[in-house]
This record gives sequence, C-alpha cells and structure tokens, in this order.
Amino acid sequence: MCRHLGYLGPERTLHSLIYGGEHSLETQAYAPRMTQGNLLNADGFGVGWYQDGAGSGEPVRFRRAQPLWTDQSFREVAGAVRASCAVAAIRSATVGFPVDESCAQPFRAGTWLFSHNGKVEGYGGVEAELRELAGDVAEVPDARAPVDSAPLFALAVRHWRDGAPLGDGLAAAVAAVTALAPGRYNLLASDGVSLAATTWGDSLFVREDADAVRIASEPLDDDPAWRPVPDRSLVTAAPGAGVRVRPL
Repeated sequence: MCRHLGYLGPERTLHSLIYGGEHSLETQAYAPRMTQGNLLNADGFGVGWYQDGAGSGEPVRFRRAQPLWTDQSFREVAGAVRASCAVAAIRSATVGFPVDESCAQPFRAGTWLFSHNGKVEGYGGVEAELRELAGDVAEVPDARAPVDSAPLFALAVRHWRDGAPLGDGLAAAVAAVTALAPGRYNLLASDGVSLAATTWGDSLFVREDADAVRIASEPLDDDPAWRPVPDRSLVTAAPGAGVRVRPL
C-alpha cells in the first residue's frame, strides 16, 4: 500500500535518500517488510525537493509511472542532485485507478508537497462530497488527478491557504475524510522548512538525529534510532522545535 519518505536536514544527494540503507525506498518497492497485503510498489514513483535549499519556494519534482528499480537514468541523476528537504514516494495502485504519472506522488501546490499512503474505502460514493469540501482548487492540477489521494490533497491545500500550519492541514483532511469513509490515511507533507505526517491504518517511523529528521513508512535500515509512531497520530518536525507527536 505505497511507501513514502520525508527528509529535513543538511544537504545530501537524492541518491543517498532513496537508495541508501539495507531497506531503502528502492528495496521497499519490491520487498516491503511492513505491508497491508501488497508485495510490490511498482506502479510509479516520485520525488520532490527544494532546489535552492529549505524555504526556497516552489519545489522541483520528478515523477514516473514505472517501478523505481527500473529507472536507471533517475538513479544516475539522483547522485548529482542535493537537497536539504525532500519528499519521495513509491506507488501500489488501488484497483480502479490508472497507472499514470498524474497519480504518482508527491503532489505539489505552491511550496507544498504531499503524499498519501493508503486508500479511501468506497471512494465512488464519497468523491463528490470530498471535492465539495475541498472547494475550488481548479488551478492546482494535482488536485484533479484521477485517484482517491487527489481530494485529500485538495482538502489539505484549502486549509493551508486559510492559514493552517502544515500539520494542522493534514489533521483537518484526515478528520474530514474519516467522517465520510473508512480507509487508510497516512499522509506526509512538507512546505520546504518543516515536515508533517499522519498515521491512520498503516506503519510510520521517525528517525531524529542531531541535525536531521527522517519520516518513513518503514525504517530504511536496522538502526535502533528509528521509532514507531502510534496509529492515529500527527507528527511534526521543524528546526528548533524537534519532532512532536500527538494523537489525532
């Protein structure tokens, strides 16, 4: 059921973030250790990063509809790109949604990046109401993607535009969708200077080092510094504030 990763800290290559570790994001694409029944996350991947450093404005993205491990050109390019803040995701498409680059995450709107690991159960019956709750986001292409993650992204964007902090926007999106439909709602976002994530039905781990934070669906290695996040929680991480976890 998809996997994602957020990083905030000193500049490092995208290659080290995505391919580094015994259980790297690439490895999780074909051999995840913690899964909701899916053995492959082979229906696309993406990464977004802030090219000129944290707080530098709109992020750059690279997305594909193919398995991460098959894109050797990206592997090479990733070694030449450095970032101090990034969000990356690999996809296992839910039946009924296309395997298309438009559905690969992270999604983007202005300075925000967003990823959804999960599924809206009975999406067809609640899509119209979710989109109505999100309001007018016609100028955000990713909010119109043909996948259940899109209206969740649109909901978060609406709250961010209204002034909600990064984590509160995710929490509001989860509150709205869970009032309508069961499902798995692990969301991850960045605004270039902070990270936020929710757990709702799937695994999430945090690793906080002296100068960096990683938030990931699964630990990227066997280092004991990785800590599991309780289900139905909100995680936020920002310079000077450290990592904070609270119940949803």
